[in-house]
Amino acid sequence: MSRMMRASAIMAAGTMVSRVTGFARTMVLAYAIGTAALGDSYNAAYAIPYSILDLLLLGVLSSVVVPMIVRAQQHDPDGGRAYEQRLLTLATAVLVVVAALAVLGAPLLIDLYTDWDHGTPKFDTAVMLARFILPQLAFFGVGAVAGAILNTRDRYGAPMWAPVLNNLVVICVFLAYAVVGSGSDIDAVTTGDLALLGLGTTAGIVAQAMVLIVALKRVGFTFTPRFDVRNARLGEMGRAGAWTIGYVVVTQLGFMLTTNLSSSAGNAVSGHGISAYTLAFQLFQLPYGIIGVSVITAMLPRMSRAVGEGRLDDVRTEFGSSVRLICSLMVPVSLLLMVLGPAITVPIYGHGANSIADAVYIGNVLQVYGLALVPFAVFQLLLRVFYSFGDTRTPVFVGAGATAVNALLMVIFFVLLPARYAVMGLALAYAIAYGLGAVIAWMLASRRVHGLGGWTVGMALTRMYLAALPTAVLALLTVWVVTQVFGGLGFVNSLIVLAVGGGLGLLLYLAVAHRMRIAEVNSLVGMVARRVGR
Repeated sequence: MSRMMRASAIMAAGTMVSRVTGFARTMVLAYAIGTAALGDSYNAAYAIPYSILDLLLLGVLSSVVVPMIVRAQQHDPDGGRAYEQRLLTLATAVLVVVAALAVLGAPLLIDLYTDWDHGTPKFDTAVMLARFILPQLAFFGVGAVAGAILNTRDRYGAPMWAPVLNNLVVICVFLAYAVVGSGSDIDAVTTGDLALLGLGTTAGIVAQAMVLIVALKRVGFTFTPRFDVRNARLGEMGRAGAWTIGYVVVTQLGFMLTTNLSSSAGNAVSGHGISAYTLAFQLFQLPYGIIGVSVITAMLPRMSRAVGEGRLDDVRTEFGSSVRLICSLMVPVSLLLMVLGPAITVPIYGHGANSIADAVYIGNVLQVYGLALVPFAVFQLLLRVFYSFGDTRTPVFVGAGATAVNALLMVIFFVLLPARYAVMGLALAYAIAYGLGAVIAWMLASRRVHGLGGWTVGMALTRMYLAALPTAVLALLTVWVVTQVFGGLGFVNSLIVLAVGGGLGLLLYLAVAHRMRIAEVNSLVGMVARRVGR
């Protein structure tokens, strides 16, 4: 576990800085353009390239490309160098074409992802922004492949730190817009304003890709374009990746339904639409991005090697250590999100063009998402068990089932709930769906490796929740006292709640977990103490 923790710590440090600057990025975004009409248009346009990349590349990277690179490094005479160059060449060529087609088809894409009518200010603004943002597809995809190659060489720093530069570039862009732009009034923005926002966002991705390309050169990787695609094992990749793409298609159909429903809710209640959903979801993903992604990125290559060598005991050990390590921090954080949601979002989003009431609503959505944090993280870990075996079919069926449940519940909640609660209903549907998905995925993965140590993991999770209960109680009391004595959750009051309920609450959890001898927490505390003592 110590090796995995060291690798995870390196990545978590970079991811932590990335997420902190991401906080600043979303804070400046809300300050500059708000979460009403202009904010909704920007967030709709911004989401589309990520959806396209999921369909074409990112899902395949984790499930197919990384294991294939590992096998090429193990079995090819040149250590897989030529194979990596073919992959990078192919990704670059394909994504340049896709980016060009996406720019041309921007109106169709906005029509697919929103419930806005053609000719309305929201629709026209989103189309213009999309045409400025979609060129980033090529750079983001190339950077993703470069990051995958670095990860197979156990070089995790650059892929985790490169997004920091991206965030810094975009922060500067939004600050510039706040100074020289036309504000949050969607009827007042000019083409120049939209070019600043859109091209500035693309510039951040370009900078991120350049960092990863430089990091590749520093580890001795020399990029030579190779168009001999017959040797790129596309047939093998296609057979394995077809199921992964199927899984991504299913999840993206669910995301498309989410954006359509949230955009419809935003039409009914300003500030309660796509922007509220997007900003809450980004905060919900923060703990998983810092902790979960770091552990999973370090885990997958080792699990793939263990499977290739027939060491199922090591697969079970790797998975058990990973899930306990992730949950030792996810459990208290999930409870704090459920209690402190508005206190988190008011200091971040309650400024400038965004009102405190809008920020509180984002926090309410975040509270509901807190229910999904642990199930979502465990679900993602379980998918990597299948991927390490080269099985990309099972995750499709599991994901399709979870997405179907999510879609059904989203429609039900959207119909039954008033528009002001619609996005909160979307978050609740997400939590329920991933909870059920984690249960099904666990049963199937356990059969594959002849047991995942469910009793051991279950007992560990129970002890973690018991250790986190005093933290949740402290956070609840802090919210109650501050709101009763000082009134609502303004900026200063929210900071007080976060300092006492969040800061002291996490310290309380660490102390209680240490007394309960929860090994993962003790290991984390010991590692930090040793680093501080140096």
